[in-house]
Amino acid sequence: MAGFVRDILTTLSYEPDPVSQLSGHGTALSHLDQRLAGYVQGAGGRRAAITIRPGDCSVWDGNPRDVPRLSVESCRSLIDSIAQEDGNRIPVLVRVNPPGEDKPYELLVGSRRRFAVDWLNHNGRPEIRLNAMIVELSDEEAFRLADIENREREDITELDRARSYQNAVDRFYGGVQSRMAEALSLSNSQLSRLLALAQMPDEVVNAFATREELRVRHSEVLMPILRRPEQAARVVAAALAIGDEQQRLASTGKRLIPAATVLTRLKQAGTAGTRKALQEMPIMLGEERVGRIKPGREGLTVDLLVPDAADIDTLLAGLKALLLESRSHNAPAAAGD
Repeated sequence: MAGFVRDILTTLSYEPDPVSQLSGHGTALSHLDQRLAGYVQGAGGRRAAITIRPGDCSVWDGNPRDVPRLSVESCRSLIDSIAQEDGNRIPVLVRVNPPGEDKPYELLVGSRRRFAVDWLNHNGRPEIRLNAMIVELSDEEAFRLADIENREREDITELDRARSYQNAVDRFYGGVQSRMAEALSLSNSQLSRLLALAQMPDEVVNAFATREELRVRHSEVLMPILRRPEQAARVVAAALAIGDEQQRLASTGKRLIPAATVLTRLKQAGTAGTRKALQEMPIMLGEERVGRIKPGREGLTVDLLVPDAADIDTLLAGLKALLLESRSHNAPAAAGD
């Protein structure tokens, strides 16, 4: 079993193709689901190691999914499918907890299936059990496996994924972003963008109508502004006001403020009244200065010397952030300032 799971880690693509459908119920299967289903069915079902109660397992805290936000509504199709099948056809993955823990197992993959079976147990189907497979994986391997599954799930927000990555880079990769990027088959720039999203203040997050609406592209606009204390204070104040307005609209059943409008208002709050002098910015690679960004009449000019041993993805990610920051800092003041 351990060899099968580690084979999944090394062979599954991180770029999802169109997923297949679970026969009869229209439930989408991720690549990981398909592999698990094939493994169990390949031996006539004999490989389904155990059946457990949902309460027999704690949920591993390294999974990107925000388990408390699972709901009957978001899991309805899965609940109906499991009820008709008298159990979950796709097993969850668990590992044995150390002696002394309250529960015998720790759930690594399958939070939605565990939630669905638990709900059914408390709503007229107490006989249904959770089909599970026991695996022996390190925390880092478990994180990668959960990440493979969750990248194909529409209900995993970019913010959930970003905050999970922020925790994982220190917990599993010693704070080295390049190690994490390589392990997850991401470029350094992709990972840097996600980690920037994870740093968005809660006040800004709550200004958007839902967590799903806050995207990486929004953080790319706001983070250069939020790095400056005075501008950040204005953005946070505006975010609090927008958040209160969103709550009033929600309480009266009115349409909430769309993400594009929220972004514009936050950006305007951060940059309004800031008449800035044109500034040159150094381009750094670690502790070494490798170039500069110069403002001009028609835009920004980049002077750059790329060392032979430079990590190009890291350099480009840093350059992009500096360009966005320089553009924000050197933007012409609004009329009336």
